[in-house]
Amino acid sequence: MGGRVRRSAPVSPAAGTGGAVSSSASAPSDGEAVVDGDARLSAAMASVTVPDGAEVSVAVLDPDSGGTAGHGTGAFETASIVKVDILAALLLRAQDAGRSLTVAEKAYAAAMIEKSDNDAASALWRAIGAGDGLDAANERFGLTGTGGGDGPLWGLTRTTAADQVTLLRQVFVADGSLLSGASRAYVRGLMKRIADGQRWGVSAAADAAEGAAGAAWALKNGWLRRSTTGLWIVNSIGRVESGGRGCLVAVVSRGSGTRAEGISLTEAAARAPVSVFTNTGL
Repeated sequence: MGGRVRRSAPVSPAAGTGGAVSSSASAPSDGEAVVDGDARLSAAMASVTVPDGAEVSVAVLDPDSGGTAGHGTGAFETASIVKVDILAALLLRAQDAGRSLTVAEKAYAAAMIEKSDNDAASALWRAIGAGDGLDAANERFGLTGTGGGDGPLWGLTRTTAADQVTLLRQVFVADGSLLSGASRAYVRGLMKRIADGQRWGVSAAADAAEGAAGAAWALKNGWLRRSTTGLWIVNSIGRVESGGRGCLVAVVSRGSGTRAEGISLTEAAARAPVSVFTNTGL
């Protein structure tokens, strides 16, 4: 089983849109050589052990410099990281209607993000119009390689790492975002209050002194064991603070033999792009 991908034209995440991860580089000045962020990230990813049969894709954006980098291509099932997208779509619909979220919607949203509650996600998936509603919102957000899951199967939405960074930009960066300041702050707040036991993934790349407390990260993880293969989808998206810099990071993976193996892969893959920005800058 899988979701539908309706828009798949690959474009650079540097342009604020998703699709297959493509090359990015900083502009040369005073005769300096162009910095290839993708090449640096690929070099950093060489130290990441990817289990046999597993796949991983990573994208990162430094909102301050505008620098981007990506490694790996292709669409991956979202599992529960789509819950950020569902909430963003709900908030956009509410903004369009000139209203605030209802008490019930807020309760569902908090449970969906903080605790990764699936029943809450299903309720809000229906509220936004399921896959068609998600696709409509994502078209406005600039996601080009994401397609909502069929029927009630929100967890089988398919996406790219680059698209997830584009979504994170809508949440964490005011410039160009369709979400209001209040909407962005609401999503960020929930992503900083993730339940104990779910604070893994991109948070592994945050400053150690603050990471455990949530001050240096805001995230949403997703994990799903496919019944057809017995293998795991393990994903993580969010913002991390490291070395005094903030980065938006998305890691999507599939094919791990266990959930723990997938988490280890996701965390190692998250550290690689953050090291590219904090150690070398782009």
